[in-house]
Amino acid sequence: MAEFDLIERIRARAIARDGVLLGIGDDAALLQVPAGHELAVTADTLNAGVHFPADAAPADIGWKALAVNLSDLASMGARPAWCTLSLSLPGDDTAWLDAFLDGFLGLADTHAVALVGGDTTRGPLSIAVTAMGWVEAGAALRRDGARPGDDVWVTGTLGDAAAALVLGGYVPIPLDGVAMPVVEAGNAAALRARLARPAPRVAVGRALAGLAHACVDVSDGLLADLGHICRRSGVGAEIELARLPASPALRAAYADDELRAALQAAGGDDYELCFSASTAAREA
Repeated sequence: MAEFDLIERIRARAIARDGVLLGIGDDAALLQVPAGHELAVTADTLNAGVHFPADAAPADIGWKALAVNLSDLASMGARPAWCTLSLSLPGDDTAWLDAFLDGFLGLADTHAVALVGGDTTRGPLSIAVTAMGWVEAGAALRRDGARPGDDVWVTGTLGDAAAALVLGGYVPIPLDGVAMPVVEAGNAAALRARLARPAPRVAVGRALAGLAHACVDVSDGLLADLGHICRRSGVGAEIELARLPASPALRAAYADDELRAALQAAGGDDYELCFSASTAAREA
């Protein structure tokens, strides 16, 4: 498939939304940020064999490629609006591309995100996404606002994605000499689903405006990402491992509290939000 045919195939499936003055088809997109708002921009690149298995379902790859970027916007309290997609593809597999777009544009449609540009080239499978959104001026959630005495919170449950990585033969944390449990098929499927299709916490990020002092998305593991908040804010933090939220599938698969907590605290790929807030906000 020629490059321009490929671009047209993608353009034909992209949704429209307000704020796009000029989208796919020109040298650059023209976008309009609402008055009184600031533009939030994030970018991620995913490479086959590094960030996802080369034989992963293309729809799942497409979903996750956008999801990890929307999670960054969520952690800033931003409303997602637009994205670009650059693809390096090894061949002319239109069925693969259509399935990839099913996942990518399906999630884009859920969050009213318009695809406004990108690039295509031949080469090893690689996906680069830039996502843009807007947030009320001065209201963005940042990493540098945590205060001594704040509570530390996390949305959702942690550890499912890390457990799924273990099932796939990749151990995201040092577990030398530790026997891995046999995981029942239903629980294994639930864990793998969390790895393949993380749910960006966009609505929660928006709701945290005025409540959270600092926020980060949990992509590299709770310990690492909370560490970013601590360093930027000049504070320390104490984590009560026994209180980390775990899904029923993870509890059933990992009855050993210490092993489960290790996956939850350090495993990564959760794409939940970790934030700090005043103790007075507990009932908010």
